[in-house]
Amino acid sequence: MAGDTERIEKEIAQAREDLAKTLDQLAVKANPQRLADDAKNKAIAIVNTPAVKYGLAGVGAVVVVLVIRKIVR
Repeated sequence: MAGDTERIEKEIAQAREDLAKTLDQLAVKANPQRLADDAKNKAIAIVNTPAVKYGLAGVGAVVVVLVIRKIVR
């Protein structure tokens, strides 16, 4: 009987440790600052791809030309 009680207490202690570790991992994953940083890094990575970078440069050049034309007229 005493062995069963000790075994159950050890299992409860182990379950508490496992739960604490899981909660710590969830806290790290759900950290708003980390989530914002991850989103920012992904956006920067997408913008830095050649197709997007050159596309944005082209759009910028067209806007500059249109603004200059509007000022000149």
